[in-house]
Amino acid sequence: MDVELLPARTADLINLCNKTNLPKFLGFLTANELSVAIKQFKVNEKHSFYGGYDTAERVILGALPDWCDSPQFPITAITFNYRECDKLTHRDFLGALMALGIARETIGDILVSEGRTVIFVTNDVSKFILTEVKKVGNVGVTLTEGFCKPLPQNGKKESHSVTVSSTRLDCVVASLCNMSRKQACEKITDGYVSVNSVCVTKLTANVKSDDKITIRQKGKFQLTSCDEYSKKGRIILKYDKYV
Repeated sequence: MDVELLPARTADLINLCNKTNLPKFLGFLTANELSVAIKQFKVNEKHSFYGGYDTAERVILGALPDWCDSPQFPITAITFNYRECDKLTHRDFLGALMALGIARETIGDILVSEGRTVIFVTNDVSKFILTEVKKVGNVGVTLTEGFCKPLPQNGKKESHSVTVSSTRLDCVVASLCNMSRKQACEKITDGYVSVNSVCVTKLTANVKSDDKITIRQKGKFQLTSCDEYSKKGRIILKYDKYV
């Protein structure tokens, strides 16, 4: 999505919601796009976002009227089944969908595993995809609407631990990336860091167990524990890194 046009598109979304008194939606958005869009909402204007599952990276933004607390997001999950020996990648699936002329913003997360991939898309393109897609690359696939848990996980994870002086975001990012505090601050203030799919630019923001931290050009991390202490009183930060 064109970030330069995003503020105007979000303002139009809010105006349409206020005019019709109905929820209106925009997306799928990346963490950085979401951060830009949310800034267009006034304090008294309700909004929410969702990507089809709780830890989604790409999400749809909803402008909500006062009466709406639990919006029905226009998201459909599609499961692709194929032989486990056929090694398909995120790029293969995205390419197959884009080749149909589908806009990138209608496609959310693509969760790939051996023999099964789950893709989240907007409702308005779901039927077209279910009807038209027979192959991804040269691999035959069978499509069904919905998904069965557990969802595929993108990439394997490696477990690590490190000691930190606090759970401030700048301190944690420096330790996760093995960089100086100054470098970590620059990453955060430049908008390179998101927590649970939301761009965070506040250096003093505190993180907690189960938070998923994405650092552009450095990778994805999930905190698994930050409530144990070393003998020297430092916090033992345990985390998984996606590889």
